[in-house]
Amino acid sequence: MFNEFSTTELLKASLVLFAVIDIIGSIPVIIKIKTSAGAIYPMKASLVALGIMITFLFLGETLLGLLGVDIRSFAVAGSLILFAMSFEMIFGVQLFKEEGTPKTASIVPLAFPIIAGAGTMTSLISLRAEFQAVNIVFAILINIIIVYVVLVLTKPIERFLGPGGLAITKKVFGIILLAIAVKLFTTNVGGLFN
Repeated sequence: MFNEFSTTELLKASLVLFAVIDIIGSIPVIIKIKTSAGAIYPMKASLVALGIMITFLFLGETLLGLLGVDIRSFAVAGSLILFAMSFEMIFGVQLFKEEGTPKTASIVPLAFPIIAGAGTMTSLISLRAEFQAVNIVFAILINIIIVYVVLVLTKPIERFLGPGGLAITKKVFGIILLAIAVKLFTTNVGGLFN
């Protein structure tokens, strides 16, 4: 197993996952969830996201196949959720009903679909075709550690930004999230009709 380890593959896979998970860009969404639910559990959210990603890395295509769902359909569905979340951030409207408890909010929507969402899962399947599994597993672990640190530091980040900074950051990252949703949608929707 470890003779398949490659620093180059690990670095490439880590960077791809870091860009797709975009935990830094998700800070305004995390703060919104924390405000609505009252609190979040960083360890719980990180471990659930880790479990989802590792499971999907090895069983993703099989699980989707059993459900009769292809990866493109999954990605398009994920893009619609991202679109709705970005709409909330940009226009300050509420589309999703708040679940209310920190325990559930730490899992849905934080662990899934924000951390381990459709974009992440689509990327894992793509990486699996290109890199050795051991390198992708280590890349996932590195990113989960980064996610955990950001979740723990949410309060200091919130204090540093202040209400005005948070409002601006939320709008800016709402537009970025919208762009990601549009890209994920346009990249995959064509394949559904072929």
